[in-house]
Amino acid sequence: MPTEAKKAWIAAEAAAGVREIEVGSFVPATLLPQLADTAEIVAFARTIPDLTVAVLVPNARGAADAIAAGAHKLTLPLSVSETHSLKNLRRTHDQVIAEAARISAMIAALPEAERPHFEGSLSTVFGCTLEGALPDAQIASLAERLMEAGCHEVGLSDTTGYADPAAVRHLVKLVRGVVGDGALTGIHLHNTRGLGLANVLAALECGLDTIDASLGGLGGCPFAPGASGNIVTEDLAFMLEAMGVDTGIDLDSLFAVRGIVADALPAEALYGFVTDAGLPLGFRPAALRQAV
Repeated sequence: MPTEAKKAWIAAEAAAGVREIEVGSFVPATLLPQLADTAEIVAFARTIPDLTVAVLVPNARGAADAIAAGAHKLTLPLSVSETHSLKNLRRTHDQVIAEAARISAMIAALPEAERPHFEGSLSTVFGCTLEGALPDAQIASLAERLMEAGCHEVGLSDTTGYADPAAVRHLVKLVRGVVGDGALTGIHLHNTRGLGLANVLAALECGLDTIDASLGGLGGCPFAPGASGNIVTEDLAFMLEAMGVDTGIDLDSLFAVRGIVADALPAEALYGFVTDAGLPLGFRPAALRQAV
């Protein structure tokens, strides 16, 4: 995707009211050349007022680049499935934990006002297409080890789309029992089996307040066979507004962002229902209903 199109996408989403955007990943350009401009994208996103600029980092080297670029939030993925970890990051569990400790030390060495937030994401936590179901004890142990390594919080990531609402409730309770309520606030969901928004409702009932989604449902994981796109930002924002949750997002402006992405990636399918069906007749955003 052209760099200028990425900037236009980020600016338009932020203008629509999205307050946190993961704008890229600091991975070697030899592996993913389409992400070679991430530092430039971060620098641009930092100029947008009140936007939290998040990035994915696979290791300490990527974290150092992210810190130098000025990212506000770093996410290090740790696959609960070690088979997936070896394919995705080429590292064992112990090696990823060691990377987390190095990243934490880099952050701690910065002046307090310049320290980015550091999340360790438990990838494939709901199950893996390579290993299947994963033991609760392994999940709890890795969550605890990420916090001991210096992460500020852990997140749950349904990389393969295996989650269901009961599993979301179970894993939130399990992981919070190890790391505490305040150290688990976010979840990353895929819609592989059509349960993405149902899983959001379960997460909200559990008190999570950071929900990952992608415009048009783009995404997936090349190292998890069968994993399809993330939940659709447009459908998620509509559901929350319809429920009376004030997201701060202007839906019409958000829907219009799809044009930027479609023009830049004409071969990519964009998913979502509300943009096809349109808003219901007489629909009022949550903020307007609350003001009455």
